[in-house]
Amino acid sequence: MTVYPVRVRHSTTVPILLVLVSILGQQLGASLAATLFGSVGPQGMVMMRLLFSALIMVAILRPALRAITGSGWLTVLALGATMTGMNLMIYEAFDRIPQGIAVTIEALGPLTLSVLTGRRLLGLLWAFLALAGVGTLGRDGFDAVDGLDPVGVAFALGAAACWAGFIMMNRRAGRVLPGAQGLALAMCVGSLVVVPLGTASAGAALLDPWVLAVGVGIALLSSAIPYGIETRVLQRLHASTFSILTCLSPVMAALTAFVVLGQRLELLDLVAMLLVIVACAGAVRTRPATPA
Repeated sequence: MTVYPVRVRHSTTVPILLVLVSILGQQLGASLAATLFGSVGPQGMVMMRLLFSALIMVAILRPALRAITGSGWLTVLALGATMTGMNLMIYEAFDRIPQGIAVTIEALGPLTLSVLTGRRLLGLLWAFLALAGVGTLGRDGFDAVDGLDPVGVAFALGAAACWAGFIMMNRRAGRVLPGAQGLALAMCVGSLVVVPLGTASAGAALLDPWVLAVGVGIALLSSAIPYGIETRVLQRLHASTFSILTCLSPVMAALTAFVVLGQRLELLDLVAMLLVIVACAGAVRTRPATPA
């Protein structure tokens, strides 16, 4: 008797829900962080987020430092630099423009990377949609009085560039370090950079137990838990599906900012965000197939 192997199809419902929980946690953490900008400043919040996340992830993962080669350490340093720049700039943007708009602009980084590496004419359509969305967001001009704060927009664009670099460095780190060990060590590198900046910005507020408790909570919501979820989920969920789901980050950002901070967006702002989301999802969906 011939026995044929049975293929078991694992449901993707749970992984998809976990990704959505991860995105919600990241944006909720960012909204909660904004409530303390008046006490510790954006730099102080970034310091607590990276420092506490690094301590948590290193304690859990216990990276094998002796097994890391010279090129591996260079990758960790590059990953830490892009991660730190991304966090510093997006938090500075949150301090100046609505969170949903800032995250929408930040999404241009992965979108641009996807369009450039995809090398398809269809990518121009997604680029046009994204530019139309950003143009709609800036319909009132870029000034701190009547339109979007230009400094905030510049920080969001800087975060977009760092996000694209973070994606490339994270891929490389995944090849030389197992699991999320590269991220854990990159957070340690980032902490060394932001501790002086954050300490100078926050000052005596860092002695407040409530501020420290909120900092630990934000580290868990924004970094430790999402990265842990994503590392596990990517073992059961196709990378393109995961990428499309992350395109919903602006929606989650607008939702949490409305609930936590009371930030309201006009209908045209929501339409603009939708254009960018469609552009991001389209760019991912139409990319040529590449090895995982």
